[in-house]
Amino acid sequence: MRGIHLLAAGLGLAGLLGGALPVGTAVPAAAARPVPSPPAPAWHPCPPEQKDLVAAGAECASLPVPLDHADPGGRTIRIALSRVRAKDPAHRRGILLSNPGGPGGTGLATTLELRKTLKAVADRYDLIGFDPRFLGGSTPLHCAPAGPAAPPRSVTSPRADFEDGLRRSRSTAERCARPSGNAELLPYASTRDVARDMDAIRAALGEPKLSYYGVSYGADLGAVYTQLFPRRVDRLVIDSSTDPDATQYELFRRSGEPLERGLDAWAAWTARHADTYRLGRTGPEVRAAVERLLAGAERRPVPVGRARLGAPLLRLILRQFVQHQEDDPALARTVRTLVDASAGRPVEPDGELAGLLAFLETPAAQDGMTGGALFMCGDGGWPAGGWPADPEAYWRNIVRARAAQPVFGPLVNDMTAPCAFWKTRPRESATRIANGVPVLMLQARRDGNVPYDGALALHRKLTGSRLVTADIRSHGVYGRGAEGRTAVPCADRVVNAYLDGGRLPAADVTCPAPPVAR
Repeated sequence: MRGIHLLAAGLGLAGLLGGALPVGTAVPAAAARPVPSPPAPAWHPCPPEQKDLVAAGAECASLPVPLDHADPGGRTIRIALSRVRAKDPAHRRGILLSNPGGPGGTGLATTLELRKTLKAVADRYDLIGFDPRFLGGSTPLHCAPAGPAAPPRSVTSPRADFEDGLRRSRSTAERCARPSGNAELLPYASTRDVARDMDAIRAALGEPKLSYYGVSYGADLGAVYTQLFPRRVDRLVIDSSTDPDATQYELFRRSGEPLERGLDAWAAWTARHADTYRLGRTGPEVRAAVERLLAGAERRPVPVGRARLGAPLLRLILRQFVQHQEDDPALARTVRTLVDASAGRPVEPDGELAGLLAFLETPAAQDGMTGGALFMCGDGGWPAGGWPADPEAYWRNIVRARAAQPVFGPLVNDMTAPCAFWKTRPRESATRIANGVPVLMLQARRDGNVPYDGALALHRKLTGSRLVTADIRSHGVYGRGAEGRTAVPCADRVVNAYLDGGRLPAADVTCPAPPVAR
Protein backbone atom coordinates (compact mmCIF):
# COMPACT_ATOMS: atom_id res chain seq x y z
CA MET A 1 0.00 0.00 0.00
CA ARG A 2 2.62 2.53 1.05
CA GLY A 3 5.17 1.65 -1.61
CA ILE A 4 2.86 1.98 -4.57
CA HIS A 5 1.72 5.42 -3.52
CA LEU A 6 5.24 6.57 -2.85
CA LEU A 7 6.36 5.47 -6.27
CA ALA A 8 3.43 6.62 -8.33
CA ALA A 9 2.04 9.58 -6.50
CA GLY A 10 4.13 10.77 -3.60
CA LEU A 11 7.06 11.40 -5.92
CA GLY A 12 5.01 12.66 -8.85
CA LEU A 13 7.39 10.95 -11.26
CA ALA A 14 5.60 11.18 -14.58
CA GLY A 15 8.69 13.00 -15.77
CA LEU A 16 10.84 9.87 -15.45
CA LEU A 17 8.85 7.62 -17.73
CA GLY A 18 9.15 9.24 -21.12
CA GLY A 19 12.87 8.72 -21.62
CA ALA A 20 13.34 5.73 -19.38
CA LEU A 21 10.84 3.17 -20.59
CA PRO A 22 9.74 2.69 -24.15
CA VAL A 23 6.11 2.78 -23.18
CA GLY A 24 1.24 28.89 13.73
CA THR A 25 -2.13 30.74 13.09
CA ALA A 26 -5.46 28.96 13.24
CA VAL A 27 -7.46 28.45 10.10
CA PRO A 28 -10.07 31.19 9.70
CA ALA A 29 -13.39 30.26 11.25
CA ALA A 30 -15.13 30.65 7.90
CA ALA A 31 -13.20 27.68 6.57
CA ALA A 32 -14.93 25.36 9.03
CA ARG A 33 -18.35 26.99 9.37
CA PRO A 34 -21.34 24.62 9.49
CA VAL A 35 -23.06 23.85 6.22
CA PRO A 36 -26.30 21.98 5.56
CA SER A 37 -25.90 18.23 6.00
CA PRO A 38 -25.84 16.28 2.76
CA PRO A 39 -28.49 13.60 2.26
CA ALA A 40 -27.84 10.15 3.69
CA PRO A 41 -25.99 7.92 1.21
CA ALA A 42 -28.01 5.38 -0.78
CA TRP A 43 -26.05 2.21 -0.10
CA HIS A 44 -25.91 -0.58 -2.67
CA PRO A 45 -23.73 -3.63 -3.40
CA CYS A 46 -20.17 -2.71 -4.38
CA PRO A 47 -19.24 -3.20 -8.05
CA PRO A 48 -17.69 -6.56 -8.98
CA GLU A 49 -14.28 -5.04 -9.72
CA GLN A 50 -13.98 -4.14 -6.01
CA LYS A 51 -13.32 -7.78 -5.15
CA ASP A 52 -12.06 -7.27 -1.60
CA LEU A 53 -15.03 -5.11 -0.71
CA VAL A 54 -17.47 -7.57 -2.25
CA ALA A 55 -15.85 -10.44 -0.37
CA ALA A 56 -16.14 -8.48 2.87
CA GLY A 57 -19.86 -7.84 2.32
CA ALA A 58 -19.28 -4.10 2.02
CA GLU A 59 -21.79 -1.60 0.69
CA CYS A 60 -20.91 1.25 -1.64
CA ALA A 61 -22.45 4.67 -2.30
CA SER A 62 -21.81 8.00 -4.00
CA LEU A 63 -22.16 11.11 -1.86
CA PRO A 64 -22.75 14.61 -3.32
CA VAL A 65 -20.57 17.30 -1.74
CA PRO A 66 -20.02 20.96 -2.70
CA LEU A 67 -17.25 21.61 -5.16
CA ASP A 68 -16.64 24.77 -3.11
CA HIS A 69 -17.56 24.22 0.53
CA ALA A 70 -17.83 27.99 0.96
CA ASP A 71 -20.73 27.83 -1.52
CA PRO A 72 -22.82 24.88 -0.27
CA GLY A 73 -25.66 25.71 -2.64
CA GLY A 74 -23.45 25.71 -5.73
CA ARG A 75 -22.08 22.99 -7.94
CA THR A 76 -21.63 19.54 -6.43
CA ILE A 77 -19.25 16.69 -7.11
CA ARG A 78 -19.53 13.11 -5.88
CA ILE A 79 -17.37 11.14 -3.46
CA ALA A 80 -17.20 7.34 -3.74
CA LEU A 81 -17.80 5.61 -0.38
CA SER A 82 -17.68 2.10 1.01
CA ARG A 83 -18.94 0.76 4.33
CA VAL A 84 -18.42 -2.40 6.33
CA ARG A 85 -20.85 -2.27 9.24
CA ALA A 86 -19.70 -2.83 12.81
CA LYS A 87 -20.00 -6.48 13.76
CA ASP A 88 -20.55 -5.65 17.44
CA PRO A 89 -23.52 -3.23 17.39
CA ALA A 90 -23.92 -3.39 21.15
CA HIS A 91 -20.45 -1.87 21.60
CA ARG A 92 -20.32 0.19 18.41
CA ARG A 93 -18.10 3.24 18.75
CA GLY A 94 -18.84 5.07 15.49
CA ILE A 95 -17.17 5.45 12.10
CA LEU A 96 -13.53 4.97 11.18
CA LEU A 97 -12.19 6.59 8.00
CA SER A 98 -8.70 6.30 6.55
CA ASN A 99 -6.38 7.55 3.84
CA PRO A 100 -3.44 5.56 2.38
CA GLY A 101 -1.21 8.47 1.41
CA GLY A 102 0.07 9.93 -1.79
CA PRO A 103 -1.27 12.45 -2.44
CA GLY A 104 -3.08 10.75 -5.26
CA GLY A 105 -3.93 7.49 -3.53
CA THR A 106 -7.42 6.09 -3.72
CA GLY A 107 -8.89 4.70 -0.52
CA LEU A 108 -12.17 2.89 -1.10
CA ALA A 109 -10.81 -0.35 0.37
CA THR A 110 -8.06 1.05 2.61
CA THR A 111 -9.99 0.98 5.89
CA LEU A 112 -10.93 -2.61 5.09
CA GLU A 113 -7.23 -3.49 4.97
CA LEU A 114 -6.78 -2.23 8.52
CA ARG A 115 -8.94 -5.07 9.86
CA LYS A 116 -5.97 -7.44 9.68
CA THR A 117 -4.23 -5.49 12.45
CA LEU A 118 -7.23 -3.99 14.24
CA LYS A 119 -8.67 -7.49 14.75
CA ALA A 120 -11.57 -7.38 17.23
CA VAL A 121 -11.32 -3.59 17.52
CA ALA A 122 -12.58 -3.32 13.95
CA ASP A 123 -15.88 -4.87 15.04
CA ARG A 124 -16.71 -1.72 17.01
CA TYR A 125 -16.63 0.59 14.00
CA ASP A 126 -18.36 1.10 10.73
CA LEU A 127 -15.32 1.05 8.46
CA ILE A 128 -15.74 3.83 5.90
CA GLY A 129 -13.55 3.94 2.81
CA PHE A 130 -13.54 6.84 0.37
CA ASP A 131 -11.78 7.95 -2.78
CA PRO A 132 -10.67 11.58 -2.39
CA ARG A 133 -12.23 14.09 -4.75
CA PHE A 134 -11.21 13.73 -8.40
CA LEU A 135 -9.65 10.30 -7.81
CA GLY A 136 -10.82 6.75 -8.40
CA GLY A 137 -14.57 6.34 -8.26
CA SER A 138 -15.20 9.93 -7.16
CA THR A 139 -15.98 12.68 -9.67
CA PRO A 140 -12.92 12.41 -11.93
CA LEU A 141 -10.59 15.11 -13.11
CA HIS A 142 -9.03 13.72 -16.27
CA CYS A 143 -5.99 15.15 -17.97
CA ALA A 144 -5.64 14.84 -21.70
CA PRO A 145 -3.75 11.68 -22.70
CA ALA A 146 -0.01 11.87 -23.08
CA GLY A 147 1.49 11.36 -26.48
CA PRO A 148 3.77 8.43 -27.29
CA ALA A 149 6.83 8.15 -25.08
CA ALA A 150 10.06 9.52 -26.44
CA PRO A 151 12.44 6.81 -27.67
CA PRO A 152 14.97 5.77 -25.06
CA ARG A 153 18.21 7.70 -25.05
CA SER A 154 21.41 5.86 -25.75
CA VAL A 155 23.58 8.79 -24.59
CA THR A 156 22.60 11.42 -22.04
CA SER A 157 23.89 13.77 -19.33
CA PRO A 158 22.55 15.07 -16.00
CA ARG A 159 21.51 18.33 -17.62
CA ALA A 160 19.84 16.53 -20.52
CA ASP A 161 17.90 14.37 -18.07
CA PHE A 162 16.85 17.52 -16.20
CA GLU A 163 15.70 19.21 -19.40
CA ASP A 164 13.72 16.12 -20.35
CA GLY A 165 11.99 16.30 -17.00
CA LEU A 166 11.14 19.97 -17.52
CA ARG A 167 9.58 19.23 -20.90
CA ARG A 168 7.46 16.43 -19.49
CA SER A 169 6.40 18.52 -16.48
CA ARG A 170 5.34 21.32 -18.81
CA SER A 171 3.43 18.78 -20.90
CA THR A 172 1.67 17.37 -17.84
CA ALA A 173 0.53 20.85 -16.78
CA GLU A 174 -0.73 21.59 -20.28
CA ARG A 175 -2.54 18.25 -20.53
CA CYS A 176 -4.29 18.78 -17.22
CA ALA A 177 -5.43 22.26 -18.22
CA ARG A 178 -6.67 21.24 -21.65
CA PRO A 179 -9.97 19.35 -21.10
CA SER A 180 -13.09 21.51 -20.96
CA GLY A 181 -14.17 22.17 -17.37
CA ASN A 182 -10.83 21.43 -15.73
CA ALA A 183 -10.11 25.11 -15.12
CA GLU A 184 -13.17 25.19 -12.86
CA LEU A 185 -12.22 22.02 -10.99
CA LEU A 186 -8.45 22.34 -10.53
CA PRO A 187 -8.54 25.11 -7.88
CA TYR A 188 -10.59 22.81 -5.65
CA ALA A 189 -8.08 19.95 -5.63
CA SER A 190 -6.63 20.67 -2.21
CA THR A 191 -6.01 18.93 1.07
CA ARG A 192 -8.35 21.29 2.90
CA ASP A 193 -11.14 20.41 0.51
CA VAL A 194 -10.54 16.69 1.07
CA ALA A 195 -10.74 17.31 4.83
CA ARG A 196 -14.02 19.18 4.29
CA ASP A 197 -15.30 16.24 2.26
CA MET A 198 -14.43 13.97 5.18
CA ASP A 199 -16.57 16.11 7.44
CA ALA A 200 -19.39 16.01 4.89
CA ILE A 201 -19.17 12.21 5.02
CA ARG A 202 -19.43 12.35 8.80
CA ALA A 203 -22.47 14.62 8.63
CA ALA A 204 -24.19 12.52 5.95
CA LEU A 205 -23.81 9.44 8.11
CA GLY A 206 -25.38 11.24 11.07
CA GLU A 207 -22.32 10.94 13.28
CA PRO A 208 -21.32 13.67 15.76
CA LYS A 209 -17.62 12.76 15.39
CA LEU A 210 -15.35 10.60 13.28
CA SER A 211 -12.30 8.44 13.96
CA TYR A 212 -9.49 8.18 11.47
CA TYR A 213 -6.21 6.50 10.52
CA GLY A 214 -3.90 8.07 7.94
CA VAL A 215 -0.37 7.26 6.84
CA SER A 216 2.19 9.52 5.13
CA TYR A 217 0.27 12.23 3.25
CA GLY A 218 -2.82 10.68 4.88
CA ALA A 219 -1.29 11.53 8.26
CA ASP A 220 -0.93 15.16 7.27
CA LEU A 221 -4.51 15.13 5.96
CA GLY A 222 -5.59 13.96 9.41
CA ALA A 223 -3.71 16.83 11.04
CA VAL A 224 -5.44 19.27 8.68
CA TYR A 225 -8.79 17.82 9.76
CA THR A 226 -7.95 18.46 13.42
CA GLN A 227 -7.30 22.12 12.60
CA LEU A 228 -10.45 22.62 10.54
CA PHE A 229 -12.82 20.54 12.66
CA PRO A 230 -11.31 20.10 16.14
CA ARG A 231 -14.68 19.38 17.80
CA ARG A 232 -15.47 16.62 15.29
CA VAL A 233 -12.49 14.42 16.16
CA ASP A 234 -13.13 11.24 18.13
CA ARG A 235 -10.01 9.03 17.92
CA LEU A 236 -7.43 10.01 15.38
CA VAL A 237 -4.20 8.17 14.49
CA ILE A 238 -1.56 9.64 12.18
CA ASP A 239 1.39 7.54 11.03
CA SER A 240 4.52 9.00 9.40
CA SER A 241 3.84 12.73 9.31
CA THR A 242 5.79 15.84 8.37
CA ASP A 243 6.84 19.28 9.61
CA PRO A 244 3.83 21.58 9.16
CA ASP A 245 6.07 24.66 8.81
CA ALA A 246 7.73 23.30 5.65
CA THR A 247 6.54 23.18 2.07
CA GLN A 248 6.27 19.91 0.17
CA TYR A 249 9.41 20.73 -1.80
CA GLU A 250 11.32 21.52 1.38
CA LEU A 251 10.16 18.21 2.83
CA PHE A 252 11.38 16.34 -0.24
CA ARG A 253 14.76 18.03 0.03
CA ARG A 254 15.06 17.18 3.74
CA SER A 255 14.67 13.48 2.95
CA GLY A 256 18.04 13.36 1.17
CA GLU A 257 20.17 13.03 4.30
CA PRO A 258 18.19 10.22 5.97
CA LEU A 259 17.97 8.38 2.65
CA GLU A 260 21.77 8.50 2.36
CA ARG A 261 22.00 7.13 5.92
CA GLY A 262 19.60 4.37 4.97
CA LEU A 263 21.76 3.52 1.99
CA ASP A 264 24.80 3.32 4.26
CA ALA A 265 22.93 0.90 6.54
CA TRP A 266 22.01 -1.21 3.51
CA ALA A 267 25.58 -1.09 2.21
CA ALA A 268 26.92 -2.35 5.55
CA TRP A 269 24.42 -5.22 5.47
CA THR A 270 25.30 -6.07 1.88
CA ALA A 271 29.01 -6.06 2.69
CA ARG A 272 28.33 -8.72 5.33
CA HIS A 273 26.93 -10.84 2.49
CA ALA A 274 29.70 -10.11 0.02
CA ASP A 275 29.97 -13.72 -1.18
CA THR A 276 26.32 -13.63 -2.27
CA TYR A 277 26.06 -10.23 -3.91
CA ARG A 278 29.70 -9.47 -4.90
CA LEU A 279 29.28 -5.72 -4.50
CA GLY A 280 32.08 -5.15 -1.98
CA ARG A 281 33.38 -6.35 1.37
CA THR A 282 32.93 -3.08 3.21
CA GLY A 283 30.10 -0.59 3.33
CA PRO A 284 32.11 2.10 1.52
CA GLU A 285 32.97 -0.39 -1.24
CA VAL A 286 29.29 -1.23 -1.74
CA ARG A 287 28.32 2.44 -1.79
CA ALA A 288 31.08 3.10 -4.33
CA ALA A 289 29.57 0.42 -6.57
CA VAL A 290 26.22 2.21 -6.45
CA GLU A 291 27.79 5.57 -7.20
CA ARG A 292 29.69 4.12 -10.17
CA LEU A 293 26.44 2.64 -11.47
CA LEU A 294 24.74 6.02 -11.31
CA ALA A 295 27.69 7.86 -12.83
CA GLY A 296 27.62 5.49 -15.79
CA ALA A 297 23.85 5.82 -16.19
CA GLU A 298 24.24 9.61 -16.33
CA ARG A 299 26.15 9.01 -19.55
CA ARG A 300 24.53 5.89 -20.96
CA PRO A 301 21.21 4.57 -19.58
CA VAL A 302 21.35 0.96 -18.42
CA PRO A 303 19.62 -1.54 -20.76
CA VAL A 304 17.40 -3.98 -18.86
CA GLY A 305 15.13 -6.06 -21.03
CA ARG A 306 13.40 -3.70 -23.41
CA ALA A 307 13.93 -0.70 -21.12
CA ARG A 308 16.76 1.77 -20.80
CA LEU A 309 17.04 3.01 -17.26
CA GLY A 310 18.53 6.46 -16.80
CA ALA A 311 20.00 7.72 -13.54
CA PRO A 312 16.79 9.50 -12.41
CA LEU A 313 14.81 6.26 -12.58
CA LEU A 314 17.62 4.27 -10.95
CA ARG A 315 17.62 6.72 -8.05
CA LEU A 316 13.88 6.23 -7.68
CA ILE A 317 14.27 2.45 -7.66
CA LEU A 318 16.97 2.72 -4.99
CA ARG A 319 14.72 4.94 -2.89
CA GLN A 320 11.81 2.57 -3.23
CA PHE A 321 13.81 -0.32 -1.81
CA VAL A 322 15.94 1.47 0.80
CA GLN A 323 12.92 2.80 2.72
CA HIS A 324 12.25 -0.58 4.43
CA GLN A 325 14.99 -2.55 6.16
CA GLU A 326 13.37 -5.86 5.19
CA ASP A 327 14.04 -4.97 1.55
CA ASP A 328 17.83 -5.02 1.94
CA PRO A 329 18.16 -8.39 0.12
CA ALA A 330 15.87 -7.24 -2.69
CA LEU A 331 17.89 -4.05 -3.11
CA ALA A 332 21.14 -6.00 -3.17
CA ARG A 333 19.78 -8.34 -5.85
CA THR A 334 18.54 -5.38 -7.87
CA VAL A 335 21.85 -3.51 -7.68
CA ARG A 336 23.71 -6.68 -8.66
CA THR A 337 21.44 -7.02 -11.72
CA LEU A 338 21.90 -3.38 -12.69
CA VAL A 339 25.67 -3.49 -12.28
CA ASP A 340 25.80 -6.54 -14.53
CA ALA A 341 23.53 -4.90 -17.10
CA SER A 342 25.63 -1.74 -17.13
CA ALA A 343 28.69 -3.90 -17.90
CA GLY A 344 26.92 -5.42 -20.90
CA ARG A 345 26.23 -8.80 -19.33
CA PRO A 346 22.89 -10.46 -20.13
CA VAL A 347 20.51 -10.14 -17.18
CA GLU A 348 17.03 -11.25 -16.25
CA PRO A 349 15.33 -8.89 -13.77
CA ASP A 350 14.14 -10.69 -10.66
CA GLY A 351 10.60 -10.37 -9.36
CA GLU A 352 11.08 -7.14 -7.44
CA LEU A 353 12.71 -5.17 -10.25
CA ALA A 354 10.50 -6.66 -12.94
CA GLY A 355 7.44 -5.82 -10.86
CA LEU A 356 8.49 -2.19 -10.47
CA LEU A 357 9.19 -1.78 -14.17
CA ALA A 358 5.91 -3.43 -15.09
CA PHE A 359 3.99 -1.24 -12.67
CA LEU A 360 5.42 1.91 -14.20
CA GLU A 361 3.84 0.95 -17.50
CA THR A 362 0.34 0.50 -16.08
CA PRO A 363 -2.56 2.94 -16.21
CA ALA A 364 -2.62 2.85 -12.39
CA ALA A 365 0.87 4.33 -12.30
CA GLN A 366 -0.05 7.08 -14.73
CA ASP A 367 -3.27 7.85 -12.83
CA GLY A 368 -1.41 7.98 -9.52
CA MET A 369 1.14 10.40 -10.91
CA THR A 370 -1.56 12.69 -12.27
CA GLY A 371 -3.54 12.49 -9.03
CA GLY A 372 -0.48 13.43 -7.04
CA ALA A 373 0.12 16.45 -9.24
CA LEU A 374 -3.44 17.72 -8.68
CA PHE A 375 -2.89 18.14 -4.95
CA MET A 376 0.79 19.03 -4.99
CA CYS A 377 -0.08 21.95 -7.24
CA GLY A 378 -3.48 22.68 -5.68
CA ASP A 379 -2.22 23.23 -2.12
CA GLY A 380 -0.85 26.67 -1.27
CA GLY A 381 1.82 25.17 0.97
CA TRP A 382 1.98 22.39 3.56
CA PRO A 383 1.05 19.60 3.35
CA ALA A 384 1.34 19.18 -0.44
CA GLY A 385 2.21 22.49 -2.10
CA GLY A 386 4.87 25.17 -2.15
CA TRP A 387 6.93 24.40 -5.26
CA PRO A 388 9.36 27.02 -6.66
CA ALA A 389 8.19 28.75 -9.82
CA ASP A 390 11.69 29.12 -11.29
CA PRO A 391 12.80 25.89 -13.02
CA GLU A 392 16.45 26.81 -12.60
CA ALA A 393 16.02 26.79 -8.80
CA TYR A 394 15.70 23.02 -8.98
CA TRP A 395 18.85 22.64 -11.05
CA ARG A 396 20.87 24.82 -8.68
CA ASN A 397 19.70 22.71 -5.73
CA ILE A 398 20.59 19.50 -7.58
CA VAL A 399 24.10 20.74 -8.24
CA ARG A 400 24.60 21.84 -4.62
CA ALA A 401 23.29 18.54 -3.23
CA ARG A 402 25.63 16.25 -5.12
CA ALA A 403 28.65 16.64 -2.82
CA ALA A 404 26.92 15.59 0.42
CA GLN A 405 24.14 13.47 -1.14
CA PRO A 406 25.55 11.89 -4.29
CA VAL A 407 22.92 9.17 -4.60
CA PHE A 408 19.67 10.81 -3.57
CA GLY A 409 20.41 14.54 -3.73
CA PRO A 410 19.65 14.83 -7.46
CA LEU A 411 16.34 13.01 -6.93
CA VAL A 412 14.94 14.84 -3.93
CA ASN A 413 15.94 18.28 -5.24
CA ASP A 414 14.43 17.75 -8.68
CA MET A 415 11.12 19.05 -10.03
CA THR A 416 9.03 16.06 -8.97
CA ALA A 417 5.74 17.90 -9.51
CA PRO A 418 4.81 20.09 -12.51
CA CYS A 419 3.63 23.02 -10.40
CA ALA A 420 6.03 25.56 -11.94
CA PHE A 421 3.96 25.20 -15.13
CA TRP A 422 0.51 24.69 -13.56
CA LYS A 423 -2.24 26.77 -15.14
CA THR A 424 -4.19 27.56 -11.96
CA ARG A 425 -3.06 28.92 -8.62
CA PRO A 426 -3.98 27.67 -5.13
CA ARG A 427 -7.04 29.33 -3.58
CA GLU A 428 -5.76 29.07 0.00
CA SER A 429 -2.46 29.38 1.79
CA ALA A 430 -0.68 26.67 3.77
CA THR A 431 -2.51 25.19 6.73
CA ARG A 432 -0.99 26.24 10.05
CA ILE A 433 -1.37 23.66 12.79
CA ALA A 434 -1.89 24.88 16.36
CA ASN A 435 -4.41 22.94 18.45
CA GLY A 436 -4.75 20.69 21.46
CA VAL A 437 -6.84 17.91 19.90
CA PRO A 438 -5.88 14.51 21.38
CA VAL A 439 -4.07 12.65 18.60
CA LEU A 440 -2.00 9.47 18.56
CA MET A 441 1.09 9.83 16.36
CA LEU A 442 3.45 7.11 15.13
CA GLN A 443 6.85 7.55 13.51
CA ALA A 444 9.83 5.41 12.54
CA ARG A 445 13.01 6.96 13.84
CA ARG A 446 14.87 6.12 10.62
CA ASP A 447 12.17 7.00 8.12
CA GLY A 448 13.94 8.17 4.98
CA ASN A 449 10.87 9.63 3.32
CA VAL A 450 9.46 11.81 6.10
CA PRO A 451 12.31 12.46 8.56
CA TYR A 452 11.77 11.99 12.28
CA ASP A 453 12.44 15.66 13.06
CA GLY A 454 9.33 16.57 11.06
CA ALA A 455 7.13 14.38 13.24
CA LEU A 456 8.61 16.01 16.34
CA ALA A 457 7.73 19.42 14.91
CA LEU A 458 4.13 18.39 14.29
CA HIS A 459 4.00 16.76 17.73
CA ARG A 460 4.86 20.13 19.28
CA LYS A 461 2.10 21.85 17.28
CA LEU A 462 -0.48 19.20 18.27
CA THR A 463 -0.18 19.93 21.96
CA GLY A 464 -2.63 17.21 22.98
CA SER A 465 -0.84 14.46 21.06
CA ARG A 466 1.23 11.46 22.11
CA LEU A 467 4.03 10.11 19.94
CA VAL A 468 4.91 6.44 19.51
CA THR A 469 8.45 6.05 18.14
CA ALA A 470 9.65 2.82 16.52
CA ASP A 471 13.39 2.37 16.18
CA ILE A 472 13.29 0.96 12.66
CA ARG A 473 14.06 1.97 9.09
CA SER A 474 10.60 2.13 7.62
CA HIS A 475 7.97 4.38 6.14
CA GLY A 476 4.92 3.55 8.23
CA VAL A 477 4.73 1.83 11.60
CA TYR A 478 1.23 0.46 12.22
CA GLY A 479 0.14 -2.75 10.53
CA ARG A 480 3.50 -3.71 9.07
CA GLY A 481 2.89 -7.37 9.80
CA ALA A 482 -0.26 -7.36 7.68
CA GLU A 483 1.86 -6.05 4.80
CA GLY A 484 4.29 -8.96 5.05
CA ARG A 485 6.93 -6.95 6.90
CA THR A 486 8.21 -7.21 10.46
CA ALA A 487 5.47 -6.11 12.82
CA VAL A 488 6.08 -3.62 15.63
CA PRO A 489 3.84 -5.28 18.25
CA CYS A 490 4.34 -2.48 20.76
CA ALA A 491 2.99 0.12 18.32
CA ASP A 492 0.12 -2.10 17.14
CA ARG A 493 -0.96 -2.65 20.75
CA VAL A 494 -0.92 1.08 21.56
CA VAL A 495 -3.02 1.93 18.50
CA ASN A 496 -5.54 -0.83 19.13
CA ALA A 497 -5.87 0.06 22.81
CA TYR A 498 -6.49 3.70 21.90
CA LEU A 499 -9.09 2.93 19.23
CA ASP A 500 -10.76 0.43 21.55
CA GLY A 501 -10.65 2.22 24.90
CA GLY A 502 -10.14 5.81 23.81
CA ARG A 503 -7.25 6.61 26.14
CA LEU A 504 -4.00 8.04 24.90
CA PRO A 505 -0.82 6.80 26.60
CA ALA A 506 0.11 8.83 29.67
CA ALA A 507 3.38 9.80 27.96
CA ASP A 508 5.18 9.31 24.68
CA VAL A 509 6.20 5.73 23.93
CA THR A 510 9.39 4.35 22.40
CA CYS A 511 9.05 0.84 20.99
CA PRO A 512 12.13 -1.39 20.83
CA ALA A 513 13.33 -2.46 17.43
CA PRO A 514 11.81 -5.83 16.50
CA PRO A 515 14.17 -8.53 15.18
CA VAL A 516 14.27 -8.64 11.39
CA ALA A 517 14.71 -12.01 9.72
CA ARG A 518 16.72 -11.49 6.49
